[in-house]
This record gives sequence, structure tokens and C-alpha cells, in this order.
Amino acid sequence: MRRLKIDEVAQLTGLTKRTIRYYEEIGLFRTPERSHGKIRLYTEEDVEHIKRVMDAKEILGFSLQELQEFLSLKERVTSHKFHYQKASEQKDKEQDLAEMAAGLTEQASMLEEKMKKMLAFHQELTELIQKVDRLSSKMTNEKNLA
Repeated sequence: MRRLKIDEVAQLTGLTKRTIRYYEEIGLFRTPERSHGKIRLYTEEDVEHIKRVMDAKEILGFSLQELQEFLSLKERVTSHKFHYQKASEQKDKEQDLAEMAAGLTEQASMLEEKMKKMLAFHQELTELIQKVDRLSSKMTNEKNLA
């Protein structure tokens, strides 16, 4: 399995080395394995995870806190078997599921709200483009008539 140094990861993701280290520190990315010389060694899977997280941040407009919450929920859902095996009572399992569902519902609502804002902004841009096109056509027609 190929291991990548932080310089290579920075180049592949478009992030600075400092940003990558900071995001690891706050828990957005898992801390990678290290070489004997304490150099971070990332897998290609790590790089893909970083890219997905950055897409959520950039494309969806998630704040760092929202990303942390999302990743925490995702981790809980992914590792639900482990949690359920640990929970001795059915009530604990049901509470855990209810908490996950509430968190995911909140995330989905937040995303829907962002999408509405993005659509409204897109509509505004489309209207501005149409206005510019009309003005351009009008100027072209006036120029041709003169």
C-alpha cells in the first residue's frame, strides 16, 4: 500500500500542510500513521476522505463545527453495531437510535435550508445574466441601426 507524505497530500487536496495538521487536530481527519522519524504517512483512502470532507465544506458551505457534528454522526451510524453490542439494555439502544435520527434530521434540515438559499442565489444570478443579455442585444441593435 502506497503511503503519502503531507506535502503530497497538500498537493492532491489543494490544502496547505498547516491546514491539514489543524483539521487533524480538531478531528476532521483521522491522525495518520507515522514513520519512525515521526513523518505523517497517509493512505490513498485518507486522501479520498479529506477530499470528501473538503467537498462538504466548500460545496455545501458547512462550517468547521457543522463538519465536526456531521462526521461525528456519520461515525456513530457507521459503528452502530459496536454501540449496540455494548448497550446491555434495549432502552439504551433505542435512545442511541433516537439521538442519531435527531442529529441526522437536523443535518438534513440544515442542508435543505442551505440548498434553498443556493437556489435563490442561482435564480438571482440567472435574472442578472438575462438582464445583461437584453442590454447587450439592445446595444447591438442600436449600433446596427446607426
